Amino acid sequence: MKILRPAVMCFLMMTIICGVIYTAAVTGIAQLLFPGQANGSTITVTLKDGTQKDYGSTLIAQEFTGAGYMVGRPMGVTNLSSVSEEQKALVQERTDWLHTLDPDNTADIPMDLVTASGSGVDPNITPEAAEYQVSRLARERGISEDDVRAIISKYTTGRFLGIFGEPSVNVLKVNLALDDLL
Repeated sequence: MKILRPAVMCFLMMTIICGVIYTAAVTGIAQLLFPGQANGSTITVTLKDGTQKDYGSTLIAQEFTGAGYMVGRPMGVTNLSSVSEEQKALVQERTDWLHTLDPDNTADIPMDLVTASGSGVDPNITPEAAEYQVSRLARERGISEDDVRAIISKYTTGRFLGIFGEPSVNVLKVNLALDDLL
């Protein structure tokens, strides 16, 4: 019984320090210094009628399947081996779907359009995957391929510090720009 009281007091004190004070401090600092990121990097657009609408986060993929929209990486987590029969079947299914979406496109399909990312919610694609879709987007939207490329270029980010990572295109931002919302 002598040990129970100090153990309970230690538990309560650590709960208050780690669960309340630390959490409040980190949240407050994040809100003060990085409010956009702390709130999920949400894209909020002011519509023509003056209302605001949230369209999603730049950090989490959204599924676009219409011919007039840029298609991102397939949704869903997979840890399948690249040589497994199940993975090959998924890639073939996605390849067939892309050929159905744009039957005139005979270019090689970039791998990131037919394979899921490790998280299953990657919001970005490679510039090559974006370029693969340019002619379809231009045709479906009734705009020039140069206009589509200009939008893609605007929402393409380079390597971090010029050396880390790969260039990528944010699919949500491109689609919102194509809808003339950004």
